[in-house]
Amino acid sequence: MSRTVARDGRTSSPGRRPRPTLTAAIIALDEAANLAELLPRLDWVDEIVVVDGGSRDATVAIAEAHGCRVLRRAFDTFAGQRNAAFDAATGDWVLSIDADERPTPRLAAEIRRRIAYARHAAFRVPIRSTIFGRPLRRSGVQDDWPVRLARRAAGRWHGDVHEMLRVAGRIGRLDSWLLHRTQSTLDEFLRKMHHYTTLDARARVVAGRGPRRVDLWLAPAREVFRRLIYKQGLLDGPAGWAFCLLSGLYEYILARKHRRMWEETTGFDSVVSLPVAARRKPAVRDRETSPVSTASFRHAAIEEPVRATTDGHVVSLAEQ
Repeated sequence: MSRTVARDGRTSSPGRRPRPTLTAAIIALDEAANLAELLPRLDWVDEIVVVDGGSRDATVAIAEAHGCRVLRRAFDTFAGQRNAAFDAATGDWVLSIDADERPTPRLAAEIRRRIAYARHAAFRVPIRSTIFGRPLRRSGVQDDWPVRLARRAAGRWHGDVHEMLRVAGRIGRLDSWLLHRTQSTLDEFLRKMHHYTTLDARARVVAGRGPRRVDLWLAPAREVFRRLIYKQGLLDGPAGWAFCLLSGLYEYILARKHRRMWEETTGFDSVVSLPVAARRKPAVRDRETSPVSTASFRHAAIEEPVRATTDGHVVSLAEQ
């Protein structure tokens, strides 16, 4: 039987507010092992929607076996997949969660409590990451508070690579956290780095963002300093040191790929080499002919409050 929102549970006795319904939205691609561990921990939500991007393992079978509603959709971008999950959800609220994340019992209880009387349109959810098998509390991961819980009608995901949820209304913060286990080995880290730097570089070219000659040396050094010193990665021990240094390597490889793709697309080695007219409007391939499959290191980009216009109305990322 498919796991769906129990509409008959919305009726309440006079004087009591109906309990808001909650959908867990998961996007997946070859995540059988992670889903088998995650789904039993989501028995407190009213509905689980899984958007599968074309898995070749048992992802779909496991999701269906746990009563999830599965939507098969060719993977294009993370934002596109997440918006498809939002559109398929029927709950009043949507919790966007990755297959390699785990909700704690405290988080489950807090979400239920907060959405029952929420005046906010969305909430930021803190994420605690385990990298190379060690929990990191600094190295930049302490800033990981993405917007993950939102009223279904209040938000849309934007961005090909560093996707973020833009919400119409106030945004609060939860106290409890999601656990995130990623890059358990160096081999996994390097494999993902090769894949994600390619996607990130391609997205920059498609957006018309040309490389700068200083990026090859300045960006890696800046990233290592930011994580190791400014974000106190030194206090995370050997696992933190490795993560900070490899984050610098990520920026170096990204800069090289960005320059190479830019040269292949425009015929110039950097944005300063372009003719003035081309700098204003770079000659890049159309998005449709250069699709970005998306992703970057998950949770690497920190979301900032912004104001934007989407579908003709003002979108405000205001916090309390």
